Amino acid sequence: MARPEGLRGDLRWDEPLARHTTWRVGGPARCLYRPADADDLALFLAQLDPHEPVLWLGLGSNLLVADTGFAGTVIQTQTGLTRLERRDEQGLLVECGVSCAKFARFAARCNLIGCEFLAGIPGTMGGALAMNAGAWGGETWPFVVAVQTIDRRGQRHQRLPDEYRVGYREVVGPPREWFLAAELRLPTGDGAAAMARIRALLDRRAATQPTGQPSCGSVFRNPQGDHAARLIDQAGLKGYRVGDAQVSEKHANFIINTGRARAADILELMTYVQTRVEEVTGVRLVPEVKQITGDHS
Repeated sequence: MARPEGLRGDLRWDEPLARHTTWRVGGPARCLYRPADADDLALFLAQLDPHEPVLWLGLGSNLLVADTGFAGTVIQTQTGLTRLERRDEQGLLVECGVSCAKFARFAARCNLIGCEFLAGIPGTMGGALAMNAGAWGGETWPFVVAVQTIDRRGQRHQRLPDEYRVGYREVVGPPREWFLAAELRLPTGDGAAAMARIRALLDRRAATQPTGQPSCGSVFRNPQGDHAARLIDQAGLKGYRVGDAQVSEKHANFIINTGRARAADILELMTYVQTRVEEVTGVRLVPEVKQITGDHS
């Protein structure tokens, strides 16, 4: 297929998604596009077949792509959709490809506080908006005052928080639209203290999570009033493995790729963890990770 006219971004065909996911697994995408900016993305979407399956990809965390890959188009945001700026005394504008960690540090340098928790989330702000990402008692959406979305035709929309149903790791809004950017409003405070909290959170994360090994982040949602890691540990599953996929010895709600794990190995291990935890504790764990199979996004 020829490159559509006028595009300025990076277009790739049959691109292995294992190169772009933090688990280092996943077959090829039929097409992967890295837009140069929001205008370039709008042009790309306007020229895309309206029936083409589309998958948005930031840093590739919280995602399990099947070994067969994705029979559609992947839009990777982290190289071109990276605008981050201060709008006024308390307002920040951030595009979806900015990493959560970069946003948290930028806010602290602006003497804006409350989003330090984002520094420990291994993803982009687009993903944080899509799933109401949270950690250490904080969540993304309480700070959101407006979002900009883009639809399949490349048309952009301004939306307000009351147009979305926001819950624990779930955000439901207008269908067939994706988050392009957001304006967040944060309280003013001591930026140096906020930066110190960020460093402390990152130190705590490094001490308690397998940050140096390929994983997707947390695999399962925490049940109400409990922690998935505690239940998995109670079931005696730390260190349990299928092929090169292993339940982390350091944090039981992480599955790590110890070498050449396949997506199928990880999925089999996830299923076993769910079954065993339910047998031992009576709790059925719900995956937090998004599973991508074939043309399903």
